[in-house]
Amino acid sequence: MASIFQKMKDRVSETTRKFSDKLDHLFYYKELDDDFFDELEENLILSDITVDTTEEIIDKLQSNIKTKKLKKVEEVIDELQDIMVQMVDVPVEPLKFPVICLVVGVNGVGKTTTIAKLAKKYKNEGKKVLIAAADTFRAAALEQLQTWADRIDVDIISSRPGADPASVVYDAIHSAQAKGADILICDTAGRLHNKVNLMNELNKLSRVVEREKGTYHVHNVLVVDATTGQNALNQAKTFNDAVKLQGIIMTKLDGTAKGGVIIPMINELKIPIEYVGLGEKVEDLVPFDAKDFVKMLYDPQKE
Repeated sequence: MASIFQKMKDRVSETTRKFSDKLDHLFYYKELDDDFFDELEENLILSDITVDTTEEIIDKLQSNIKTKKLKKVEEVIDELQDIMVQMVDVPVEPLKFPVICLVVGVNGVGKTTTIAKLAKKYKNEGKKVLIAAADTFRAAALEQLQTWADRIDVDIISSRPGADPASVVYDAIHSAQAKGADILICDTAGRLHNKVNLMNELNKLSRVVEREKGTYHVHNVLVVDATTGQNALNQAKTFNDAVKLQGIIMTKLDGTAKGGVIIPMINELKIPIEYVGLGEKVEDLVPFDAKDFVKMLYDPQKE
């Protein structure tokens, strides 16, 4: 079986190719002059790294060049990699069971499918899993989650379309406690009539979880779509304001060249990316190592 590293390397080729192609242009420079840094800055931004993180990278790089007396482009590129590795060095904390996972994210990012993949993963690990279908504003979400629950044979707590999501979460928590579930995974709404309304709804759910959790730990996870690039980071900032996030799951990383947004997302929020989606199958949701990912960007052909 291929290692997770090899699987990642194979599936994120579009992102690594985009980044390494832009990096290659820097080797034409013989001097570490203003033109070199201007092109580096432009290439980082074009690689879906935000202006703020790009400026931070450049500042640290220029400082380290002086401190370490670096002269060659090759040395500077190695230093650049080290800086980016340090930026994404935010550890993923293992889940503490029993746990309630509140899964948030806008519609269309693959949230419901991701919940099913997580449920299957933890069931395969011998955990007792319960799902709460708290996106009651979208009938299709209820049907999709019920289909997945039947397919992977886990219990689900749901209600009629339009029911109060907080009441579903309340019932699900008490059901999980009564059944001795190891993990309760709660789906949530991804779109209401405006953003403020959605964030207020999620904040309400979070308060219910905190109030009713009992001996359960709480782990709030955001699902974002890698193909949206820097918009994924904007979503993360907005959701983190409403619901204190402990982790991020990035879907569709295999189908985009915009995966560079991972670097500012971790650097600016200090929230780890726990899993990435590299395909449609359950086993395509894999644990993410951000430091390995940065190294792939610099040498996509080397394992």
